[in-house]
Amino acid sequence: MTAQQIRKDRLELNKLQKRLRRQVGNAIVDYNMVEAGDKVMVCLSGGKDSYAMLDVLLNLQRTAPIEFELVAVNLDQKQPGFPEDVLPEYLAGLGVPFHILEKDTYSIVTEKVPAHKTYCGLCSRLRRGSLYGFAEEIGASKIALGHHRDDIIETLFLNMFYGGKLKAMPPKLLSDDKRNVVIRPLAYCREDDLARLAELKRFPIIPCNLCGSQDNMQRQVIKQMLRDWEKQHPGRLETLFTSICNVAPSQLADRELFDFTSLKADRDSTVLIRARELPI
Repeated sequence: MTAQQIRKDRLELNKLQKRLRRQVGNAIVDYNMVEAGDKVMVCLSGGKDSYAMLDVLLNLQRTAPIEFELVAVNLDQKQPGFPEDVLPEYLAGLGVPFHILEKDTYSIVTEKVPAHKTYCGLCSRLRRGSLYGFAEEIGASKIALGHHRDDIIETLFLNMFYGGKLKAMPPKLLSDDKRNVVIRPLAYCREDDLARLAELKRFPIIPCNLCGSQDNMQRQVIKQMLRDWEKQHPGRLETLFTSICNVAPSQLADRELFDFTSLKADRDSTVLIRARELPI
């Protein structure tokens, strides 16, 4: 690599880190994700997104006006060939407190899920249950997951196309049993930016050989559809994400979300409003 290319990469990395720090900082403030005294359990899978999340949170921790603790946790699901030394060596090098939680969810998933079905549903439920329980065990007040803006949009369309529901991933979530708060600090971040950060910082990526080896995943179909849309109409994904943040319940059709049955015309008040609007 030439000296000119090195300078170019450094400049790009500097701009990229500033943008990601700003986006993560805004998401944290907008949704009150991190509060003074929090112990945030940062879930690391070994993929680009979770590495980026930890990197940005460490940077913000140094400059934040409040004090909070970060602890990295990786769930070793006992997938064959998983390089067990990569994450401990990386985290030890950063000086970050960390835990490796060992749970053989791989065997359960491959045993329970038929060969023609995707593993992600059961795998994510088992993984989530293990992490939620461990968060309580270590006294973590928040659980940080590495889902980004594109993940949230993809989930919206997955639920609409395959589940008949209008829902995505919230930036902040209270677990069903109300015992854990989940945060997604990368909610405002583009996947392309996270991929580029991983490339520039040379994160030691560990591929997922469980679901990554399956070619029939519905999420991949949605991902390609959104890529095509963005290519044809640049900025469409940003508009889609903005729409997720600007919901008008009265303009949908969910009777539980909006009281349609009680709607009645109030013509007297309408007349008064119109009268006030008439020019004198």
